[in-house]
Amino acid sequence: MGNSSRKTMLAVTCLVLIWGVSWSIYKMALPYTPPLLFAGMRALIGGLLLAAFLLPTWKKMKWRENWSRYCVSALLNAALFYGLQTVGLMYLPGGLFSVLVYFQPVLIGLFAWLWLGEKMSLMKIIGLLIGFCGILAVSADGFTGQVSIVGVVLAIFTAISWALGVIYVKRESGKVDSLWMVALQFIIGGALLTGAGTVFERWSDIVWNGGYLFGLGFGATFGVPIAFVIYFHLMNGGDASKVASFTFLVPLIAVATGTLFLHEPFTYSLVAGLVLIVLSICLVNYRGKKRAVQATYDA
Repeated sequence: MGNSSRKTMLAVTCLVLIWGVSWSIYKMALPYTPPLLFAGMRALIGGLLLAAFLLPTWKKMKWRENWSRYCVSALLNAALFYGLQTVGLMYLPGGLFSVLVYFQPVLIGLFAWLWLGEKMSLMKIIGLLIGFCGILAVSADGFTGQVSIVGVVLAIFTAISWALGVIYVKRESGKVDSLWMVALQFIIGGALLTGAGTVFERWSDIVWNGGYLFGLGFGATFGVPIAFVIYFHLMNGGDASKVASFTFLVPLIAVATGTLFLHEPFTYSLVAGLVLIVLSICLVNYRGKKRAVQATYDA
């Protein structure tokens, strides 16, 4: 494995860990805050922090030329993704909802094949479907409670919005600065969500304690700007469906984190999910290792 490959795998590891532990962190914070305001504030603050860091390169923004691209990305990757996710969790158990949302890597594989011209081999299809089965196994114990058709539809649209957003950013990556794309999509999307929260929720319901502040701080730093900069950097530099396959590990880490820190039960389904997820990653990346290592991992 070359130096570039090691850097890519380190970035993937950091991304999966950040997103994996974020579920438990946000779960601990949500009892102290209305959901839309929480989602909107962490997106808006995260976008503003990244923009402040990028301020010396403000000319790369090219707002007049690219404002429509920023707005489309904000709609798909911030407003709809976080908004639908938050509302959908009101209708479905968290385990079932996360399973449906993490159908996203399979959708990315399909969309990348349709619109980006990436090869869709039988091995890749099998690997992606096995990875989704791994998600089902990991979240098996979350299938409790009444299943709402509204919640199912919202979860599916959440996955579609996220997948379309990733493909859109990858397709437009040559026309805009990728870092400014991430910053502005969360500033615009976060402002929309915060505005919606101001209308439909109450700021007075926020409990400004340590749990809430830690969740907000984590989301506004690691959860939003750092994680998505890493994610879109990886997606722009490699095979979208292969990079997306590693996100199958996120629910596994989320369940493990919940078991360790929130005392959620550890089950055999967790072990079964791990086996299926590892197998999925191996299958999706098999041909890349053999034929196109540089094309896949140079970022």
